[in-house]
Amino acid sequence: MNEPALSSYSFQPVAVVESCFKAKFGIPRQPGLIREARGGIRLLPPFNQPNAIRGLEDFSHIWVLFVFHEALRDGWKATVRPPRLGGDRRIGVFASRSPFRPCPIGLSVLKLTGIDIGGHGKIVLKVEGLDVVDGTPVLDIKPYLPYTDSVPDAIGGFAPEAPKADALRVRFTEEAERKAAALEKRGLADFRELARQVVASDPRPAYQRELGRVYGVFLSGHEVVWKAGDGEAVVTDIVPAPHPFMGGKRRASTSPPETPEASPPES
Repeated sequence: MNEPALSSYSFQPVAVVESCFKAKFGIPRQPGLIREARGGIRLLPPFNQPNAIRGLEDFSHIWVLFVFHEALRDGWKATVRPPRLGGDRRIGVFASRSPFRPCPIGLSVLKLTGIDIGGHGKIVLKVEGLDVVDGTPVLDIKPYLPYTDSVPDAIGGFAPEAPKADALRVRFTEEAERKAAALEKRGLADFRELARQVVASDPRPAYQRELGRVYGVFLSGHEVVWKAGDGEAVVTDIVPAPHPFMGGKRRASTSPPETPEASPPES
């Protein structure tokens, strides 16, 4: 049986994500897990028109379809290793939410907290619960419809429940606590709680669990430096992030780059 000839398609991004996450390492593996993960969806020309979002203010949540632009690869593989399964069990790519896909498209449902319309065509949808890196191209925005998008009796396969939010106990040194408080006074609301939740979720790859190793996650223009212990993590410092960002790597020792074979985001 001959397969029908199908066309290839290309799409122009309609928006770009302005995220508190400046590198992949440390990003929640699903949307809505960390409420303090806030940012915006900034519409791009020629789509930055108030008429294009008329009525969207009546919805509490939106679907955001985006490109995994930092996970582009030549070719694809039929199986991946989700972190939820320890990084050592393979499942089909279409049974996962790995970014390493034939068509690298992701989707997230985000809480819409406001709409900013400014001068010179600036339109930003304010959102929380982000799980997307800063600068991500957005292909489409749709309203979330509770009556059809929520399925109470759905089955979640190998990921039936949310991952543990407190996989690691987190404490801050006095110096880190002082710096976090100073950042919050300068306008970065809930920075300490954002940092705590990101580290508590244990973003380390499944194969990397050395005690005493130092990691860094990039949040809102700052690097949160933390040391892994036995079931705990100590935030030791908060420093201005180097530029350009280093893909989530700590300058001396941190998570290695993600690869399809190593640690794709879980389904």
